[in-house]
Amino acid sequence: MKTLDLGGITYLEPMENSEDWRWGTDYTHGDLYEAEELFRAGYRIRGNRLVLVSYPDGVVFEPVAKRDGQYFGKPAFYENAIYLLYVDFPAETIVIARFDPATAQTQTFQTLPLSVAADCYNLALDFSPMMLTREKQDLFQILWPERRDFRLEQGESFYCRDGDNLYFWKWFEDPDYREELFVRNYESGELLSHLRGSVQRMPNGETWLLKS
Repeated sequence: MKTLDLGGITYLEPMENSEDWRWGTDYTHGDLYEAEELFRAGYRIRGNRLVLVSYPDGVVFEPVAKRDGQYFGKPAFYENAIYLLYVDFPAETIVIARFDPATAQTQTFQTLPLSVAADCYNLALDFSPMMLTREKQDLFQILWPERRDFRLEQGESFYCRDGDNLYFWKWFEDPDYREELFVRNYESGELLSHLRGSVQRMPNGETWLLKS
């Protein structure tokens, strides 16, 4: 049994697109959007911690130190680096930082005004290529590097991007359960096709279509 002291963080999640990394955080104020709601209501945001753990050796990294008013979202692995997403509420900024596993160095990759998003609900880093997205009800938004706003059918949920195609999934129960993929154009949001089945990301970053 390997023992890790993560300073009170007791759960590690697989790093999306990587077999070699896990990550964990202490949910001091819940998820990112819940921390934002508390900040807007006038509460002090004590910040949360985020750790990266290499697998299988179990080496622990804390690439960005915890700070009052700062709150992390979900990180992701992309092109041999780990990208961290966090919001600095007092500064009203969204920060994307890049952690290089080869050097253990962290640099700010992109800083955006918090005003690019109406709120932090479902604020996430998505791929491929990398982009900052937000999804709420029937609205899907790409906030960076380019701005796109698409209206979706009720129940659609974003899954991934592949070049100029955006893939959304939706489940049905009428009465039998099934899943469908909706393929939309990146530029216009136009619905290009329906696919019966589901998609699943593999640990190596590949996406598999499971046809039905």
